[in-house]
Amino acid sequence: MAAPTGTPRPAPGTDGGAGHRPGRLARRWPLLPLIGTVLLLAAPLPEGSRAGGGLGPADLASGVLVLFCAVRVLRTRAAALTPAAAVVLALPAAAVAIATVTAADPLAALPGFVRYLQVFVLVPAAVVLLVRDARDFRIVAGALVVLALVQGGTGIHQYVTGSGASYMGEDVRAVGTFGPSDVMGMATVVAYGLLAAAAFALRAPAGASRRTRVAAAGTAAFLVVPLALSFSRGAWIATGAAALVMLLLAGVRRAVKVLAALTAVTVVLVGGFGVGSEMISQRLGSITQVTAAPDRSVTDRYTMWAAAASMWREEPVTGVGLKGFPAHRDAHASIGLSSGSDTAGAGQTFRKQPLLSPHNMYLLILSEQGLIGLTAFAGSWAALLTGGVRRLLRRTGPADCGLMAVGLLLWQTVDFLYADIGGPSTVLTGIVLGLAARWALAPEDGPGERPEHGPAHREGVRVDGASAHRDEVWADAAAPHRDAAAAHRDGEWPGPAAARRDGAPPG
Repeated sequence: MAAPTGTPRPAPGTDGGAGHRPGRLARRWPLLPLIGTVLLLAAPLPEGSRAGGGLGPADLASGVLVLFCAVRVLRTRAAALTPAAAVVLALPAAAVAIATVTAADPLAALPGFVRYLQVFVLVPAAVVLLVRDARDFRIVAGALVVLALVQGGTGIHQYVTGSGASYMGEDVRAVGTFGPSDVMGMATVVAYGLLAAAAFALRAPAGASRRTRVAAAGTAAFLVVPLALSFSRGAWIATGAAALVMLLLAGVRRAVKVLAALTAVTVVLVGGFGVGSEMISQRLGSITQVTAAPDRSVTDRYTMWAAAASMWREEPVTGVGLKGFPAHRDAHASIGLSSGSDTAGAGQTFRKQPLLSPHNMYLLILSEQGLIGLTAFAGSWAALLTGGVRRLLRRTGPADCGLMAVGLLLWQTVDFLYADIGGPSTVLTGIVLGLAARWALAPEDGPGERPEHGPAHREGVRVDGASAHRDEVWADAAAPHRDAAAAHRDGEWPGPAAARRDGAPPG
């Protein structure tokens, strides 16, 4: 591989001169709206947002994120979506549009149309366009970890002080700042952070210090505690499934070591210190008793699942329309359905929360959008998961980023069996889908592409060119036609727009 032309950039961690680090930071500033959207969920939520009655700060920030990305693409002619990414993201958009037009009341379905576009199309597309390389990916994943630590620490404090949401007659359920109306919020955030930290610990990039890997492993182990104290069975199952797949993808020998360490941590925390041992064991036991002796929440869930299936049988192709489940629920549900869920604690007085969805994303789509919607959404997610796993197995990119993308997407698809969109944390679903799309749909590396810092300058470590290229750069298909000096200077992933300008660097 020919050496890049132009002035060489010093390796990270070396003295690059007074202007070197500000230049590197300046290239990351487009990530600020994305990072801000994530970190805003660490702040206490307004009362209206906690109750699910309005848009939260993170939702508004996601709107700014999408607008910023659109303006940036138009103004700088930055890289556009690849054809594959455009098709995968367009499928849900087309399905939602059809469900809105065919709804009995299209005007009432319009808020659902906007919400679905936000979570499954616009935010993921913005992430794909703004995350340019492995460092950008790790920065966004780091923001998820920071958010998980803040919310997880808040949840542990709630359990210890008895200031959490009500659970089995005690205010001990860890819900973070999301409140008892969104008990899945903190569990979702913590699970994201746990999987991101675990991926870095399992397949840390070459050059990462031992201290960094140990810190990542310690972070993942710590986040197990608030996840357990969330008492969320769906989050437990999804995290266990995603973590197991990640361990197998990282290697069997490593998987055995990590499983042994996690078992030891669990024994110490639960057995030694008694961290929620009795309640956690009862909650775990209830997973295997959902058919023999289901509790009220399980009974209501099964009833709503049956109602969703009944709606689909009535309108198998297009469903009953977006936002149609609550209106059709009583006509399809049995009399065993309760009037709502009892919520209290964590600063909220007793409140009966209405059951407005089946708590299963696949059945929600099937009931409201029919076979057209389920085919489009499931096909889009299957394409991302298949592409992500295939690329990870082919070792054509930074392994830590690949493990994060696959693990987070797998968690989301499993969790959708027990939950659906709703609540302030929903915006993170769009960010996770965007990270998965950025990994899965980036064209595989070609022999003519160059790493960001040259073959011998990756994270301050001398490595061969192929390894440096694999662990740091995910170049798009246009990269072989790009000017070498420009590629060495800005380290971006060009897209079709850049290729059409005969190799000019985007932006």
